[in-house]
Amino acid sequence: MKSQFTVTFLGTGTSQGIPVIGSDHPVCQSKNPKDKRLRVSVLLTWDDYQFVIDCGPDFRQQMLRENVSKIDGILLTHEHSDHTAGIDDIRPYNFRQGDTPFYAHRRVFKSLHERFGYIFAKENKYPGAPSISEIEIDKNKNFEIGGKTVIPIEAFHDSLPVLGFRIDGFTYLTDVKTIAEDEIEKIRGTRILVVNALREEPHYSHFNLAEALDFINKVMPNKTYLTHISHLMGFHDEVEKRLPENVHLAYDTLKINL
Repeated sequence: MKSQFTVTFLGTGTSQGIPVIGSDHPVCQSKNPKDKRLRVSVLLTWDDYQFVIDCGPDFRQQMLRENVSKIDGILLTHEHSDHTAGIDDIRPYNFRQGDTPFYAHRRVFKSLHERFGYIFAKENKYPGAPSISEIEIDKNKNFEIGGKTVIPIEAFHDSLPVLGFRIDGFTYLTDVKTIAEDEIEKIRGTRILVVNALREEPHYSHFNLAEALDFINKVMPNKTYLTHISHLMGFHDEVEKRLPENVHLAYDTLKINL
């Protein structure tokens, strides 16, 4: 019997989250739970496996909310803090499971070594520091997790390369501004696409809504969920009404099954 592949949106917000600290913007003041967005991340589950894409500063809160008692690995899209700052909070998983596998580009690990030196120390490592197993990936080599093939997809966040991931009929992309045609070919035929759409106004390093919709029309997935959303996009329920039939704003705690 084929196992169910479930995607849980742990966070769907931009780097500051929503509400933004101290902001009196109407979206930040909204009482609608769908307008409250933690930093961007998803949980992927199938069989007895649980993998997370990105490990931002809200990681602890997200794991507690979803009652995630074990993690089989964490895939990193890139090194920015809203995608990696929660790395220290893997420690409870270390106590129960040992080293946590992290899958990332060599450049991303280099950045983590510089920023979290105490985690990667080779000598006199603090006994309570997190334990990570480093698994390097690149855009040209598929790899396996939990018996499934992962296809890395390279895009650019301004000039910074970022990796998206395709697993079966699911593709996850965030912090994308441009992407080459040969990388788009890796996405074609995907059933569910998740892609960033920051706001309606243009941005130098992220798709805005119009750019995201153009990209969706090029890829033609069955259904798309937009993520990495700023408060400047507007109220969730109002924006949702304006989107094409097969495109939706993702929101924190949303679960989709493939």
